Amino acid sequence: MAESTTELPDLPPLMDQAILDPLLTQEELFTACDAGRQENVRAICTTLRLLEPVRERLGKTGGPRLVAVVGFPFGSLPGELKQMEAEWAAARGAEELDMVPDFTALINQNSGAFAEEIAGICELGLPVRVVLDMVRLSEDLITLAVDAAIDAGVAGLQTSNGFGPATSTTQVQQLLGLARGRCAVKAAGGIHTPGLAIDLVEAGASLLGTSSAPQLLQALRRPAG
Repeated sequence: MAESTTELPDLPPLMDQAILDPLLTQEELFTACDAGRQENVRAICTTLRLLEPVRERLGKTGGPRLVAVVGFPFGSLPGELKQMEAEWAAARGAEELDMVPDFTALINQNSGAFAEEIAGICELGLPVRVVLDMVRLSEDLITLAVDAAIDAGVAGLQTSNGFGPATSTTQVQQLLGLARGRCAVKAAGGIHTPGLAIDLVEAGASLLGTSSAPQLLQALRRPAG
């Protein structure tokens, strides 16, 4: 981590605040949205169930961008249903999509079906990131997934769905090496400390996905000691 505040990266434009908890009351949901807006996060990433109230709270212009998750968290939906989810989200104000791909196709080496599902969603014209589960995938499968996703037209790759260990700088560097500048890398999963957030950015992550975005940004402003 950088040693002085003058060396710290500008984190708010890199922060995607995740609001995914289905047990939030409407008051808690709006409080989380307001905190993200107050901290100038880049985007708020939410579920389809919460998409419309979050869109309403954020307003139509200005403020954080709105990202919808598709096929979340494990991608275990037929492609037709994921396509419907993506279209539904786009029609209701989602500006970007974080989609969980067909891991069943991937594990069976069916890269064609894996890529076809992604390509259909990319055709909607919104920026799409593919959410990987790097801690559970072999290096060969990660390589296959990266190449297929990029060929399908994704704007970015994400390290994790958050259901597992915290993401790491090693994962970020691995994705960067495989992407070879063809798309961006978003680090997500277990990012709850300023130190890890800064380390991931310094490792090359273009975006950070975390439910703790407002708290991290507030912590970085506190005097050391």
